[in-house]
Amino acid sequence: RQVALQFPDQLLADAAAVAARMEAETGAEMYVLGDTTYGSCCVDEVAAEHVGAEALLHYGPACLSPCGKLPVLHVFGQQPLDVGRCAEAFRELYPERQSHVVVLSDVVYAYAMGELEQRLCPEYPNVVFSRVVCGALPGSAPPGEVRQFGRQFPVKAPGGLQDCAVFYVGSEGLALTSFMLTWNRCPFSSFDPTTGCGRRETFNVNRALMRRLYLVERARDARVVGILVGTLGVAGYLAVLQHLRELLRRAGKRSYTLAVGKPNPAKLANFQEVDIFVLVACAQNSLLDSSDFYRPVVTPYELELACNPAREWTGNYLTDFRDLLPGACAHVELPPAVPEAEAVPDISLITGEMRAARLCDPPAPQLPPSTALACRDQTRALAEISPAASFLESRSWRGLEQQLGQTPVAKAVQGRRGIAIAYEDEGREQP
Repeated sequence: RQVALQFPDQLLADAAAVAARMEAETGAEMYVLGDTTYGSCCVDEVAAEHVGAEALLHYGPACLSPCGKLPVLHVFGQQPLDVGRCAEAFRELYPERQSHVVVLSDVVYAYAMGELEQRLCPEYPNVVFSRVVCGALPGSAPPGEVRQFGRQFPVKAPGGLQDCAVFYVGSEGLALTSFMLTWNRCPFSSFDPTTGCGRRETFNVNRALMRRLYLVERARDARVVGILVGTLGVAGYLAVLQHLRELLRRAGKRSYTLAVGKPNPAKLANFQEVDIFVLVACAQNSLLDSSDFYRPVVTPYELELACNPAREWTGNYLTDFRDLLPGACAHVELPPAVPEAEAVPDISLITGEMRAARLCDPPAPQLPPSTALACRDQTRALAEISPAASFLESRSWRGLEQQLGQTPVAKAVQGRRGIAIAYEDEGREQP
């Protein structure tokens, strides 16, 4: 009888009224999740478990990543859409009536796709409309059907999806970028309901993929990798964390798992020893633009391209990390370890230096018995030494410290007044 209500920031003003009405109608106790741990498109199961919620209602736009713990009901909302103008824009972009087109939409416009289908299908017999699917469907997709990003649709083109064009109804954003990178062989067009204009997408997919492949090369050069936990609700995130740790261990790289909430440049700049970060998040939030970051941020697929010699670039880009797990459609087993004498030398395309490109299978590091345990305090409590913690302890600056009992108490004094460009006492000699 306890339900969590998750709202995006722009809808928090209505949260109290919605929660009060829901309690009056259902008799259940409602809890409003005011600030999500990660992206607002993801279901925040961790915050819901803190209040003992038995179910969760997610309001607003959603990435539709499957969850594994709580039953979730999505309330997308209905943004206004001029269906007639959208149909006209479709006809202008696709004058050939036999065109094979797949129609996708943002979830806030899914309610109007039925009416749009009724207007276009009599004229376009090869147009296919996607259906929004909340949660994972049982079994694998049959031949000729696509199930991805919470969408499900059949493919009628003889050559598969790559022979189809894609028409997207929605504003420019992470969802459209994820679609275009994943289905990068399909020409895209879009209709923006806020402006009422349709256009052929001029987003340079090749340039974006070149940028991502440059990050793959940076990941090959990296020696220390930080694994950023960007979700605690998407099903399979624990399995992919373990998969990435094993991949990095076999590649001879050190890894640290970091849970920092929503990543930003200031947070990640504290880890100067890390050469590159890999973000484990939903398909939309994993494509983080790291141009302003001190170190680059890659996706799990890009890290596997860098560290798994058996995986080659085929032109198909993967944004859903669950596709990399054993049993998934795109899983590639790690090849056996190669002796150092038989390893093929590899040259970095960025630094020009030679680097190790072979997979190794070293034994787990063992600390000497005399240093594996250390005396923690005068009560003779024992604590195991962590190599990662010992490494961070060796840094000369470890952040702000309280130093209780070590700093003398100082009397408060009058500070400066004014603004930084001209303090009131500027120009006077300080006593």
